[in-house]
Order: sequence, then structure tokens, then C-alpha cells
Amino acid sequence: MSISPLAGKPAPKELLVDPSQLEHEYYERRPDLADPNQMVSFGTSGHRGSPQHGSFTEAHILAITQAICDYRRSHGYDGPLYMGKDTHGLSGPAQRTALEVLAGNGVETIIQKDDGFTPTPVISRAILVYNRNRKEHPADGIVITPSHNPPADGGFKYNPPNGGPADTDVTRWVERRANELLRDGASTKRVPFAAAIKADTTHQENFVLPYVEDLKNIIDMDVIRTAGLKLGVDPLGGAAEPYWEPINSIYHLDIVVANPTIDPTFSFMTVDHDGKIRMDPSSPYAMARLVDLKNQYDVAFANDPDSDRHGIVTPSFGLINPNHYLAVAIRYLLANRPNWPGRVAVGKTLVSSSMIDRVVHRLGKSLCEVPVGFKWFVPGLFDGSLCFGGEESAGASFLRKDGTVWTTDKDGPIMDLLAAEITARMGKDPGELYQELTSEFGTPYYTRIDAPATP
Repeated sequence: MSISPLAGKPAPKELLVDPSQLEHEYYERRPDLADPNQMVSFGTSGHRGSPQHGSFTEAHILAITQAICDYRRSHGYDGPLYMGKDTHGLSGPAQRTALEVLAGNGVETIIQKDDGFTPTPVISRAILVYNRNRKEHPADGIVITPSHNPPADGGFKYNPPNGGPADTDVTRWVERRANELLRDGASTKRVPFAAAIKADTTHQENFVLPYVEDLKNIIDMDVIRTAGLKLGVDPLGGAAEPYWEPINSIYHLDIVVANPTIDPTFSFMTVDHDGKIRMDPSSPYAMARLVDLKNQYDVAFANDPDSDRHGIVTPSFGLINPNHYLAVAIRYLLANRPNWPGRVAVGKTLVSSSMIDRVVHRLGKSLCEVPVGFKWFVPGLFDGSLCFGGEESAGASFLRKDGTVWTTDKDGPIMDLLAAEITARMGKDPGELYQELTSEFGTPYYTRIDAPATP
């Protein structure tokens, strides 16, 4: 894999998107229905694309949202729909479009008040909390994000009542229906945004405090506070930025937000390996600024724009390989969650490190190995038969302290705070603890190569 000469350096002006031009293209460009690359296509995390390529436009979001409304109706999902957006420039326009359709279809929709941003795990948790002990009228959700991908990209994903990424049977249904609407030129049920935002079915709430106040039920915040750790976080301009100050104040921690900037051009980023701006907390090139600050903190961490991925930085090792941190996290959790059920399994993807296998087997637990895609962990996290699910791409979630479900989607902030908990309790940071694992189990070798996929 060739490395761009720009990798790890501040993004030059010529790489920056023009948010107003991007929004103009979103509204004005029409997809070429003869080009399969411009049709609705759900991958492992929803539909993604860019107006620049005719693959993420208002027409797509109208069709997808109407398809979701049709799917809900056909399956009897008539509870509230929680909708969140990240900080990409296209996420705001897409949320406005979606709200017009949801209001037009009479769907009770809950969004962050004051046009705020919402991380993916916050939506997953909100769905699960609402549906807990309910037999009827389940909630579901939409998250508008292309994850860590470049600023010109947009993304739109649906989370059904189990709170996690929609499984293939759901995405096929929605994809097929959305493309029917695109091809047939069928009109969607829609009201103007000015009416949609004021509709009786649209509710604006504060998603921040319920999530933050619940963190004590999954992370040992007391041990972090007592240790007096100095923690650093770079939200990478993402949706988690508004969450860190409430975490600080409620739990009396010492967390410094190293970069509080939210900017749809992501001009503050250092360039990724291929010369693109990409907010990937597992990339040493994208994380260069925070890595340079590693000696200022006991532990530092970052998340991508929708905050479902994590990156952990320590003074001893800099940016930790995601596979290495997963192994450390699993070993720690299995030893420090006494109220988890005894017969639970650990979930990992096929491409994750064999170090995880060795750790899990040494501790006498079962391993559940799945294909790539967090959706494969959803059933196990939902029913508590999986205590942990993790991907080598720096995405994971795990159970609450009492062994019940927290989220069924990836949660970056809990993986950040877990690194702080581990350091506080063990007196060593995750990088040092991984070195101990290699002394015990040997050193596995791993590399990840990202390549564009072609039809």
C-alpha cells in the first residue's frame, strides 16, 4: 500500500470541500438510474455515497425514508423513531429531508433539540431503553452518518427495534422498495420542513444527559475519578464533542478536550494514508495530532464523526492497534465484571487477531466468530449471550455491569472510558498490558489493507 506524501500532515486547502456547493449538489443533482452505482445500496452500515458521484442526493433520502416508513407500517412498528445525525456537511440536509417524509407519514420522530448532533450509540441505547419491557408499539431509529469517511460523503442507516444495524433481510426490503420509488418516480408523502419541524409528531429532546447519566452502569467511573487520571480526548470534529463536558462535570473527571472544533470541512485533520481527509481514529496518520500530545495525558482517545469507533493513545505506545486493545479490553472485562453471567461468549470478527482467541480460551470462555459486520453481534448482545462484540476496525460494545444489554451498535465513548478504567485499576495503560499479553501468549502479526471495491 503506497503512502501519500501528505499522510500525517495538516490538510491543505485544496483538499477541503465547499459545504455550500456540496449541499447545492445534494438538492439539485438527480441520480442516473441506468448507473447501478447511483442506486440505493445498503452495505454493512446503511446507504453511503456522495452528490459528487450522484449516489447521495435528496432523491435517495426521500426514497429511503419513505421505504423505511413503508417497512415500519408493514411490520407494525408504530412506536417513536429516534433520529440522529453526525457532523458531516450532508447530514443536516439529509435529516431535514428525512423529517419531511417522516412527518408526512405521521411517524412520531424524536431528534436532538437545537439541531444538535447525536452519536450512533446514543440512538441504539435510546431505542433499547424505550423498548425495555414493552410488548407493543416498539421504537426504532435512523442514524445519518457515513462514519469515518471523507467530508464529501453522506450516509443513512436504519436501526430496527433491536437497536442494532439492520440485518440483511431488512436492508434488502428497504433497498428494494427505495429503488422502486426511484425508478417509478413515485412521489413520497412529504410536508415542507417548516411544517415538519413544528408537527405534532416531531419531538425535540436532550439525548445527552440520559446517555451520560447511564454511563455509571457500564463503566466504573468511581475508580477513574479516585485515580486522578488526566485524560485527553479528540472527538475528531464528531458528534461526541458535546458529551465530554457533561461527563466531566457529572463524574468529576479530568478530561481535556484537545480539539473541540466542529467544522464540516474537517480542515483541522491531518491527512490519511491515501491523501484523503478521513476521520479514522484507528489511523496513525489521521490521529497524528493527538499522538503528538500523548505525553500530556495518562490516556487519550478519539472517536469518528458518529462516535461508533475508537482510538486509544498512551504515553508508552502511542496509538494502539485496535486488535491489541480489543484483546486487553476483553481480558480486563472478563476479570472485572463479576455480575456478568458465567455462560457468556465473546464475539469477534473473522479478521480480528488470534490474540483474542488465546485470551478467551485461557479464561475458559466461549468464542463466537462472525463475518465482517457488527450486525452479526446484535442478537447476542441483545439477549446477553454475548458479553462483548468487537471488530478489528475499532468498533465494539459490551454489556452493562449487571449483564444486560447496553447498546447493540458500536459505542466509541464506552471503549474510551474503558481504557481509562483499565489504567486506573491496573496501574498500567492498555499498551503496557498488551505487552504483557505478548509475553504470555506470543506476538501475533497483523496488517490491514484498505482498497476500493469495484462492481
